[in-house]
Amino acid sequence: MNKVTASSTAEHIRTLARTHQVTYSEGPNDRLAHHMSRLAGDMVEFDEIEQLLIGLQRANRITRIEMIQLQARYLHEAKP
Repeated sequence: MNKVTASSTAEHIRTLARTHQVTYSEGPNDRLAHHMSRLAGDMVEFDEIEQLLIGLQRANRITRIEMIQLQARYLHEAKP
């Protein structure tokens, strides 16, 4: 079984975004969701990698399921 390095999923996501020339850009719904979360007392801030995942999914380069799986792997690897 291959051992995954701490940054391998993050690097994979960056490579996917570069290959498909995808970036994240905040839209009006993103701002609304941010404000709703803030008002509910839940501050949610996506980092660069999570934003790239959103951009890849919005550009139809990965499916929603793939996005969730990649985010889970990324968050698992980032755990201390």
